[in-house]
Amino acid sequence: MQLFYNPDITPGTTLFLFDKEESRHIVKVLRKKEGDFIQITNGIGALFTAEITFANEKKCEVTISTEEFFEPAPYELHLAVAPTKLNDRYEWFLEKAVEIGITQITPIICEHSERIAFKADRFEKIIQAAMKQSLQYYLPILHEPVPFNTFVNETHEGDLFIAHCEETDKKLLKHALQPNKKTTILIGPEGDFSTKEITTALGLGYIPVSLGNTRLRTETAAIVAAHSVAFVNEG
Repeated sequence: MQLFYNPDITPGTTLFLFDKEESRHIVKVLRKKEGDFIQITNGIGALFTAEITFANEKKCEVTISTEEFFEPAPYELHLAVAPTKLNDRYEWFLEKAVEIGITQITPIICEHSERIAFKADRFEKIIQAAMKQSLQYYLPILHEPVPFNTFVNETHEGDLFIAHCEETDKKLLKHALQPNKKTTILIGPEGDFSTKEITTALGLGYIPVSLGNTRLRTETAAIVAAHSVAFVNEG
């Protein structure tokens, strides 16, 4: 199954024209032709089956024949993850987290952060590609980077966790999670959260958690957290 994404398709749409870039991909790269069927999602739960009625690499036209709607997962996961020193590691995290299942992602700028630059367009394309590759019909929301203190002082519904490396009393995340809940998890930079940041988060209701006995890179910790939530919600 080849899944395409376009946020402009709405329920009831019968005819749709892809833009030049997507048309070229469909006709030139994938060699789709008139009469072929493709499937498209709008990223908010809808799946459309469409027939190519005009195959041109500058303007590909499709007629939508059927549409389905899929309910979202019974849980929501918001990962707030500090940018990594190398962008490609953050890109890897985004790709894998989307494949596993995630609802929102917010880059948080911490005291020990070594990178604050943010390639929004590049990251958004990676998220879209991962959604299509894993055949999902909800596009995770990528927020703009915010300072740590700004994020934790905002209202976030559900269970709140901060994963850090300091030697304090912490639960294993997998033992603290509950199924079918809204969950927010903070993942720090390579140098971990500062003691002040941890104290601030705890004072605002975040529960300190461990991701295991080994010290993990930021992107690895984020993937472990995403998988833990997905595992608890399986079945």
